[in-house]
Amino acid sequence: MSENNAPFAKRLTIEQVEEAFDLAPKFDNDGLIVCVTTDDKTGDVLMLGYMNRDALIKTIETGEAHYWSRSRKVLWHKGATSGLVQKIVDLRIDDDQDAIWLRVSVTGSGASCHVGYMSCFYRSIPTGETPTENLKLVYKEDEKTFDPKEVYGDAPNPTIV
Repeated sequence: MSENNAPFAKRLTIEQVEEAFDLAPKFDNDGLIVCVTTDDKTGDVLMLGYMNRDALIKTIETGEAHYWSRSRKVLWHKGATSGLVQKIVDLRIDDDQDAIWLRVSVTGSGASCHVGYMSCFYRSIPTGETPTENLKLVYKEDEKTFDPKEVYGDAPNPTIV
């Protein structure tokens, strides 16, 4: 492991990346790696986020999820504001080490979506027919788990561009 790459191994061969014990994550051109986060008990997908090198290291060090906010350009400790901290149950990396999967338990109400729902994937896209007009989403969660205004106040949503 080279000093400037620590604590991650330098990516040398396909065999090393896919079959060895070296943690050698592949960050994209923006220095990010995609991260899918699921609930440990239900298996529901809670969110999809991104980690940079610092976020992955903080996640490993603390056992709590940290992400890189692409819209705000900041390291983000999930739950620091809301109290909905994602405690890592299992942290995995895929075969070519370019995607992370977190299984987490969430403190508080168990929600992970800043809009107030349990999951960021609270709507479904209808399938099976050729769209002839603008598609309408179908809500899969009937009610919010928490009130975002109570948690975050009236601040504008920083993730909408």
